Amino acid sequence: MAASNRPSDVAIALNRFGLGARGNAPPGDPRAWLLEQIPSFEARPAAFASARTTPEIAREHAEDRADLTDLDPEARMEKRKVLRQRARALYRDEVGMRVTAALTTPAPFVERLVHFWSNHFAISADKPQVTALAGAFEREAIRPHVLGRFEDMLLAVERHPAMLLFLDQVRSVGPNSRRARRAAERGRRLGINENLAREILELHTLGARGGYTQHDVGAFALALSGWTVDGMGGDADETGAFRFRPQMHEPGPRTLLGRTYAEDGADQARAVLRDVAASEATARHVATKLARHFIADDPPPGAVDRLTAAFVSSGGDLPEVYRALIGLPDAWDARSRKFKTPWEWTISALRGLGRSEPGSAQVVALLNQLGQPTWQPRSPAGYDDVAGSWAAPEALVRRIEIALRLARPAGDRIDARERAPALLPGVLTERTQTQIARAESPATALALMLASPEFQRR
Repeated sequence: MAASNRPSDVAIALNRFGLGARGNAPPGDPRAWLLEQIPSFEARPAAFASARTTPEIAREHAEDRADLTDLDPEARMEKRKVLRQRARALYRDEVGMRVTAALTTPAPFVERLVHFWSNHFAISADKPQVTALAGAFEREAIRPHVLGRFEDMLLAVERHPAMLLFLDQVRSVGPNSRRARRAAERGRRLGINENLAREILELHTLGARGGYTQHDVGAFALALSGWTVDGMGGDADETGAFRFRPQMHEPGPRTLLGRTYAEDGADQARAVLRDVAASEATARHVATKLARHFIADDPPPGAVDRLTAAFVSSGGDLPEVYRALIGLPDAWDARSRKFKTPWEWTISALRGLGRSEPGSAQVVALLNQLGQPTWQPRSPAGYDDVAGSWAAPEALVRRIEIALRLARPAGDRIDARERAPALLPGVLTERTQTQIARAESPATALALMLASPEFQRR
């Protein structure tokens, strides 16, 4: 018997909140199933057993680059090519670990939240150093704090070397700092870089309408001066770790957003971060993005209000915000179905086929083909979270082609006629069921399931 075209709560829990069903027994109580994941989430699951830390990666990178200046131009070019290839190999390994974690996690709701925050605090793996550190950034700055306080995650993110390199903070020098004055004596001009300060206020905390001005950006950038990466332009105690260099810091108090911050070295910027993390504008900005991700491209204002209130009343305690999200009737509204991004569709397809590791899926190339290479949005704003960015006709054709490729090796062990209702309970239409039943081969039936309109949404 055909199901109605209204997702059940089970389907919403599995697909909208989770990463897609695997064909196992469905959760008996969808809301309880989501809540139980919060205390059981593992920040570092077995998938990351072989992952290296940022200092380990940075030390190897620094050693590899140490002899570049001694090489002739041709040899230097060849060495740089080798270094780029090595960074890309590390990036592929990191993507593979991320996919494996998403396929095997017993807490897919929290794993989705890791992906959400990683995109909120987006870096783009375009520079070789950032390419090599992209996985470590998510593993070290996002995963340990996804169930903590927003302020702690914010501080970890902004101090992480991948963010400092991506937004050129390592080049920011206070114009009246000791280093700038010494450089001026030698005829060199060093100055402040506002990239990190601007993106923190516009994208990470207050939001574009958060009430800050260009003066606030400039003052915050001066407060942040001296935040850099150990091993960048000076002696290194721990290459690749966060380091505050007082000789690069602009001395003096800073006034921004109506408050004055005394000269306090590295803690001056930390105090600003604490205040913007606790701002109601930040709460509303975060609430809007969460509601857009979990409810609808145009989130209901009432849902945003309730999430904002949960953020404010809890002091940015993220599990309290997630509990409020699960409790929102809007989040369970069958009419508000999100179109899956390429990442979401790929992960749910692999999970639906029972895969536990990316294997021959060659997932990096696959996500490139679908238009969403991992950690590479080319913008600090991250990837869009609305259907209009992903639902173009040519993009859907690519999904069909890849669905056929993914389904081919699974056709002799999975019966799509049985798997489809398990993956899409209460969603599967009679039309799709008929197409699956009439498919010319078991693999084609699976591909039709993955490419169906029901599977494209969550």
